Amino acid sequence: MSASSVETTLTQGLEATIAATAHSRTRKRRLRVLASQLGLLVLLLGGWQLGVGSDQLKVVLYGEPSGILAQLITWFRDGTAIGPLWQQIAVTLEEALIGFVIGTALGIVSGIALGRIRFLAEVFSPYIKVLNSIPRIVLGSVFVLALGLGIESKILLVVVLVFFGVFFNAFQGVREVDRNFIANATILGASKWQVTRHVVLPSAFTWIVASLHVSFGFALIGAIVGEFLGGLQGLGELIKNAQGTFNANGVWAAMVIMGIIALIAEYFITRLENRLLRWRPPQLSGPEL
Repeated sequence: MSASSVETTLTQGLEATIAATAHSRTRKRRLRVLASQLGLLVLLLGGWQLGVGSDQLKVVLYGEPSGILAQLITWFRDGTAIGPLWQQIAVTLEEALIGFVIGTALGIVSGIALGRIRFLAEVFSPYIKVLNSIPRIVLGSVFVLALGLGIESKILLVVVLVFFGVFFNAFQGVREVDRNFIANATILGASKWQVTRHVVLPSAFTWIVASLHVSFGFALIGAIVGEFLGGLQGLGELIKNAQGTFNANGVWAAMVIMGIIALIAEYFITRLENRLLRWRPPQLSGPEL
């Protein structure tokens, strides 16, 4: 065996050893993180349960983990006072998803348009600042009065909540594009549309996708608040009914369902982000929030 072959074999063996060690360390770290997360959850729930104890007044006011679990089991098994639990989840998800898609699309288009066209930015700037200063949750009451108790008022509130977060990220992402890239593309004969499509949009995409993580949370909030202000079905109506009957466990149980939905949505958004932004270099450090 030649010296070069021996050197190649040793190099391959060393690389394999390093890769196996790195994989083992990553796996151990993930297990430590998971164990810490579960330990923190047990500590919080256990402290809550012990803090409430057998005091019925505290149970009514604050709820208790065992009561929340019992409430969830009852809802899944027997349904809620306003219908099957799956139906309430489906109504809220429909409102949140439709409003999320519409608000995201409008935010991206508006952000890119105002970021690329200075005249539009100057014209619409004061109006956007005024609209952004209005407490958007308060608009839910206006939408209910104007559109009634149907799904339309909830979707419109979700659109308003989602729009501004996506818009400002898209706008700022366009403004942060390296002007040298734009100048080079223009010199090579690219039109404004081609520059926007092939230079500006890919560069701003990191900002846009990052806004989706927060925006879906706002979408859920908008749907819940819209139902709470004036609805016939959904998790918001479920929370309102539980509040009206002093059922703190019911309020917390609905919030647990919301949290699970948010975690599932976050998982899919992260998968989408990783697929769309595969060209990014891996993060060297820092937590993934």
